[in-house]
Formats: sequence, structure tokens, C-alpha cells
Amino acid sequence: MADTSTLMSIGSFSSLSRISVRMLRHYDAAGVLTPATVDSVSGYRWYSPDQLGAAGRIRQLRDVGFGVSAIGALLAVHGTPAYAAALRSQRAALVDEAAAAKHRLALIERMLDRDIWENDMSDIDIQLVDLPAQTLVTLRGTLPGYAAEGQLWARFVPELQRQGITGHGPGGCIEHDGEFRDGEVEESVFVEVPAGTEAAAPLTALHFPARRAVSATVTGPFAEVIPQAHERIARFVAEHGLKRDRIDDDPATHHYNVYLNDPSQVAESETKISVIVPVAG
Repeated sequence: MADTSTLMSIGSFSSLSRISVRMLRHYDAAGVLTPATVDSVSGYRWYSPDQLGAAGRIRQLRDVGFGVSAIGALLAVHGTPAYAAALRSQRAALVDEAAAAKHRLALIERMLDRDIWENDMSDIDIQLVDLPAQTLVTLRGTLPGYAAEGQLWARFVPELQRQGITGHGPGGCIEHDGEFRDGEVEESVFVEVPAGTEAAAPLTALHFPARRAVSATVTGPFAEVIPQAHERIARFVAEHGLKRDRIDDDPATHHYNVYLNDPSQVAESETKISVIVPVAG
């Protein structure tokens, strides 16, 4: 048996490193933190005091969310730019997770306060409307997600000013995809303008004929109230024998949102939106 006079048993090492015996065995099996020596007869693991530093780094990496295989790879590059880059990347991921958790908590509070979704539906103002002929000036683009719509507005507003185009009434956003997408979302932001208005690239003037639509007006956070509006519209369409009037290459048939107040100027809970779905029949 090797001299263990300067070494620690796995229990003692566990106590000092604040890593359980079970996890120390797991790290050993994965090659992340192997004992200084293992008794060939008894199989007892012995650790060196010098290994406490590595154990501390392992514990910290575990506590910020890295898995065993990632921990092993990071220990191999400790002290290099790659190690710091991995920590920064994990920090960004945790910030996103925290924001998502905050959103979920706020949603739970609203569900509790408003007696969940069924009661929310009663707050939706829904009606069948006859839309007049419209001219919209738009900027179309592909976005990483629905929440990134502001990227289009940041380009759109300065271009409207550059071309001397002034809208009247609230602006909005046309959703061109025929299905909900988790990414690569195709949208156009728009303002309504007087008939006959034209625009130069990158803007486009769209001239829509008069048409019928179902309008649902909702108030609250976009990600929460937009699905509610669409659910209520679907019920209304079915109850009244209507049909959705969508043609993929015709933007006049695509559903769109109209912002009745400026989402950038009001609290998320006060955002007021009309969801418009063209229909036939």
C-alpha cells in the first residue's frame, strides 16, 4: 500500500472540499478529479491537499451550471482566454435564463390575480369589421424571433423620415408566416399613409383593397395577450361560419397587429393591441 501519511481519505477530502463522496466518485469515473492514489487491495481512494484547489474550481463550475464533461474540458484550459470566454458565455446564458424565469413568475402572478386564462378571454373586445381600402408603407425583414420586431422599427422610422413619409394613425406589424415559428420570423412593420403614396427601397408601399376581418383588441404583455387574441378569433370565426382568407403571396390576406399605443412608451402591462385577421364569408 502506498504511503498515505500526507494524504486524506475520501471522507476527509469530501468534508474539506464541500463535494459529496458520491460526486467525488463520479468525478473520478469521468476523469475530472482522480485520487492521488487508490489502494490496490482495498480500493480506498486517497487525495492530496494539493487537489483542494482543483476541487474548488470544480465545485464553482458545477454551481454555475456546467456539466461534468464541460468541467473536464474547462479544467484543461484553466488560466487561458478560452476558460474566461466560456465563463462569459455561461454568464450570458444565465442572464437569459433569469429573464425567462422572471417572465414566468410574472405570468403566474397575473394568472393568479385574474383567475387564469378563461377569465382573461372576457376582457377581449372582438368584432367583425369592414376594413376600407388602405395604403401602407412597410419595411420587411427576417428576424430571429417575434420579440426582435424592434430591430425593424429601428431601421424603419429613420428611413420614413429620410423619404419624407408621414403616417397617419397607429402603426403595426404584418406577420407573413402561415405558422408560428421559433426563429427566422418574416415580418413587415408599417404605417398607414394617404392613398397614392409611394416609397423607395428599402421601403415598399402596399395598396390593399377593402376587405372584411375579425378584430380582437387586447391589453397586456405581447407574448401573453397575442395568443389569447388568436384563440378568441378562432372561436369567433367558427361560431359565425366564417373562413380565414389567407393566401401566402398576398400580404393583404395575412394577419397583422395594430399598436393602439406606443409599446416603447408604456409599461408592458398597458400595451394595447388590435389583432386583425382577414376573413371570407
